[in-house]
Amino acid sequence: MDSQDAGNGLLTDLQGILSAVSDFLWGPPLIVMLLGVGLYLTFLLRGLQFTWLGHALFMGLIQRKERDGDGDISHFQALMTALSATVGTGNIVGVATAIMLGGPGAVFWMWMTGLVGMATKFAEALLAVKYRYKDEKGNMVGGPMTYIVAIGPSPVWKWMAMAFALFAAIASFGIGNMVQSHSVADSLEGAFGLPRVWAGGVMAILTAAVILGGIKWIGRVASAIVPVMIFGYVGASLYILVTMVDQIPSVIGLIFNDAFTPAAGAGGFAWAALRWGVARGVFSNESGLGSSPIAAAAAKTKEPVAQAMVSMTQTFIDTLVVCSMTAFVILLTGANHNGLEGSQVTTSAFSSVLGSGVGEPLVALALVFFAYSTVLGWSYYGERATESLVGVGGILPYRLVYCGAVFVGANLNLALVWTICDITNALMALPNLIALVMLSPIVRAETLGYINGGKWKNR
Repeated sequence: MDSQDAGNGLLTDLQGILSAVSDFLWGPPLIVMLLGVGLYLTFLLRGLQFTWLGHALFMGLIQRKERDGDGDISHFQALMTALSATVGTGNIVGVATAIMLGGPGAVFWMWMTGLVGMATKFAEALLAVKYRYKDEKGNMVGGPMTYIVAIGPSPVWKWMAMAFALFAAIASFGIGNMVQSHSVADSLEGAFGLPRVWAGGVMAILTAAVILGGIKWIGRVASAIVPVMIFGYVGASLYILVTMVDQIPSVIGLIFNDAFTPAAGAGGFAWAALRWGVARGVFSNESGLGSSPIAAAAAKTKEPVAQAMVSMTQTFIDTLVVCSMTAFVILLTGANHNGLEGSQVTTSAFSSVLGSGVGEPLVALALVFFAYSTVLGWSYYGERATESLVGVGGILPYRLVYCGAVFVGANLNLALVWTICDITNALMALPNLIALVMLSPIVRAETLGYINGGKWKNR
C-alpha cells in the first residue's frame, strides 16, 4: 500500500468516526431539545413571533435604527450581519442535501424549525443585549458566553460559558469558513473552470480586506450586499415558481405527506426527514446555536426587546423565505431525482428552466455572495468567542488565522467539512439551549414589560 492509499484509508476512517459522532449528537435528545425549547418559548411568549412579526420587520427593514442607545452598529446593520452569516451555502447546498438525505418531508421540518426557531432567536438576542458589556477597546461583547454566566454564581455556568465560546470559535472555522470557501471553489470550478487555488486565494484576500476593520466594516459591507443577493436569488426563484405554478399544490402535498411517511422498507416514524430537516434548518438559520445573538449584542439600542424582535426576522427571512425558494425550485423541477449532490442539485434545478447558460452562473454567483457574506458574519462570532476565552489580545491572531482557513477550506473534502459542521453545531446548541430555559422567566418579564408598558409605541 502506497502513502496515498494509506492517506485515503485514514481519511475514510476519520470520516466514519466523525459521522458516528455526528449521528449520536444529532439523535433524538438534541432534536427534541431544539424543537422543544422553541415550542416552550413560543407558548411562554404567546406566539410573539407571529403577532409581532409585522412590527419587527418595520423596525429592522424600514426604521433601521434608533436615535440613540449604546452599541456599535444600527438595527439594520446588526440584522444584515446576522443574515450574512445565516444566508449562505445552507440555503443552496444545505437544502439540497436535506432533500436528498431526508426526502421532500425534510422541508416540512425545516419550516417547523424556522417557525419555533423565531421564538428561540428572539430569546437569544434579548439576553445577548441585556447582558452585554464593553471591552477595553470600547466594543460591545454579548452572546451565550455572557448570558450563561448570568444564570448564577456557580462555577458550572462559568465553565459552560467557556465551553460555548470554545465550540463557537471552532465552529467559526467550519460552518462559517471552510464549508463556505469549499462550496464557492466547487461552484466556480464547475461553472467557470476557475482553479480552486485561485478561488480560495481571492476569497481569503477579500475576507481580510473587510474583517481587519472590525464589526463596523462588516456591518457596512453586509448592509450593501445582503439585500441585493437575497432579492436577486428570490426573484429568480419566484420566476420559476410562476412558470410552474400549477404544480405547486402537488409539491406542497408531497412535502406534508413525506414528512410523516417512513422510507420504503422502514417502520415507524419518518426519522430521516425529521433529522435532516432540523439539522439543515438549524445549519441555515442558526436558531438555538447562540451564534447570531453575538451580532445582536453590537446593535445600538436601549431596549433588549426591540433588538430581539428585529433579530427574530432573520430566521423568518432565512428559512421561511430563502430556503423555501430553493426547496420549491428543486422539487418542482424534479432535480432531486437526477442522481446529483450538493450545489449540483440546485444548479440542475435552475438550469432546467432558465437554461444552463443562465442557471449555472446564477447559482454559482449566488453561492459566491452567500458564502462570502457568511464568512464575514461568522468571523465576528468567532472573534468575540475567542476574546471571551483569551482576551482582546487574541483578536488579531484569530483574524489572520481565519483568513488563512478560507484558502485552506477551498481544497478540503466536502463530506468531512459538513460532518465537522454538524458536530460543532450540536456542541454549541447544548449549553445555549440549557441557558435559554434557565433564563426564560427573565425573557418573559422583559418582553411583557416592553409590550404592556407601551415602550414599543416609541420605536
